[in-house]
This record gives sequence, C-alpha cells and structure tokens, in this order.
Amino acid sequence: MAAFNLTHSSPSTFILSGIPGLEAAHLWISIPFSMFHLITLLGNFTVLFVVSKEQTLHKPMFLLLSMLALTDISMSSCVVPKALCIFWFYSKHITVNGCFTQMFFLYSVAAMHSAVLVIMSFDRYVAICDPLRYATILTNTRIAKLGLVGLIRSVLLFLPEPLLLRRLSFCANRVISHMYCEHIAVVKISCADTTVNRMYSFWITLVIIGFDLTLIGLSYGLIIRAVLKISSKKSHQKALNTCTAHICVMLMSYTPILFSALTHRFGQGIPAHVHILLASLYLLVPPMLNPIIYGVKTKELRDKVGKYTCRM
Repeated sequence: MAAFNLTHSSPSTFILSGIPGLEAAHLWISIPFSMFHLITLLGNFTVLFVVSKEQTLHKPMFLLLSMLALTDISMSSCVVPKALCIFWFYSKHITVNGCFTQMFFLYSVAAMHSAVLVIMSFDRYVAICDPLRYATILTNTRIAKLGLVGLIRSVLLFLPEPLLLRRLSFCANRVISHMYCEHIAVVKISCADTTVNRMYSFWITLVIIGFDLTLIGLSYGLIIRAVLKISSKKSHQKALNTCTAHICVMLMSYTPILFSALTHRFGQGIPAHVHILLASLYLLVPPMLNPIIYGVKTKELRDKVGKYTCRM
C-alpha cells in the first residue's frame, strides 16, 4: 500500500473538486459567484478611474482607497475565474506550479489588504487626534512608502509557503477538496510529515491577524479617548462618522477570516462545504461591498462618481 501511495509522489497536476457535497448545485452557485465578481470589478475599477482622473482626489485617503481597490480586484480575480471554469466546464485540473502560484498571490494580496486596513486606521487616528498636522504627517509619499512596506511584508511572509510545499511528497490521491489552492487543503493530500507546513501556516496567520488587529485596536483606542474629551455631541458624531466606513470594512474582512482560521483548528465537526463557502465569501463579499460602502460614506468620492455617471 505504501508503494502505491508514493507512485505519484511528484504529480504534474492537482484536481480541484470545487465544493464537495454540492457538486449538483455548482451551476447555481456559479450565478452569485459571477455576479459578485462582476460587481467587484465594476465598483473597484470605478474607484480607480475616478481617483486617477480627479486632481482633487489625489490625497492620502483616496490613495489608500485605490490600494484597497487593487487588493480587492486581485483577491477576487485570483479565485473566481478558475472556480467558474470548475462550475461551468468541469475544468478541474491545475498544474502544481499554477496551484502554488495561485496560493502565493492570493495570500500575499490578502495580507496586503490587511496592511492597507492598518494604514487606514492610522489615517483615521491622525485625522481625528491631530487634524492640524494631518497634511504634514500623512503625505502621499509617506502613504506610498507605508504601502510598499506592507507589500514587502506580505511577499516575504508568504514566499516560504509554496517553497515548503515543494519539498513534500504527494499521495496517489491528488484531489484538493476545495475550489482554489487553499494551503491546508493542499497539505492534507500530502503523505509526508506536514508538521512544519502546519506550524508555519498557524504562525503566519497569528502574526498577521494578531499584529494588524493589535495596531488597529490601538488606533481606535486612542481615537475613542480623543472623542470622549470632546464636549460637543455634534463633534462626537462627526468624528465617529469618519470611521464608520472603515469599521464596516474591517468587520467584513476580519470576521470571516478569523472564523475560517478557527474552524481549521477546532471545527472538525463543521461540514466541508460550509467551511469552503464561508472561506470563499471572504474573498467575494468584502471586495464587492468595499467600494459601495466608501462610495456611500465618502461625499467627495460619491460626488465625483455621480459626475461621471451623469455624463454617460
């Protein structure tokens, strides 16, 4: 049996199963998936177009919105096209290199998305706690440098994951029980010792989510302290309103990823299709809703989008 399992220790392709247990519903599931992706592309490209065209929007806050839009487009595009190929054409094969590349880009972009949310929380802190120095503290150049640091961090943290996977032997069963190359799903089909891979995955998740949420929590703790010192209720409301969009985006981004990380460790009783659907929604719903939330909550952006819409 051992000899049989190692016959395909270096496969050239893996097979993505889609959503196990819901194969009969793949065609129906593809409808919201494709709609979400189209809305994501439309909304985020609109943000990028309007910000690039309008000189008045060349400010730190809108530069951050552009970074967020780029990560949203990238996250959705890393997963949805291949998922639709599975749902529509039963094209389930993916090369090993393609699988590892998808994994690297997906997780790097997700970490970059988290980094952008951290920078946004710092932006809100400066805007509320030190508004007179906002223009000197947060310049476009400084925001770009912080974004570059976030990108370098993401690449360096996730580059080892595909490299560690390459050293593994894979069993005759090459079926990944997922619709994309999710790290733990790939690790599960290996017939080698995967302790290092699992530990590194756990450590990296802890570092990114723990570190980023700590910085965001610290920023909002200082914001709340500053707001409580303001005597005017109107000023209270105005200050908190500037954070509403960011708080909504954070809740949508971190809640599903925390749930997914916890179910990997402790949720063995949860059906696979439930876990996969929730993990996929993290990659589909926030990227779709983020431009809508900021479009509604940010008057300058809303007005500029309205101007271009009326021209059509």
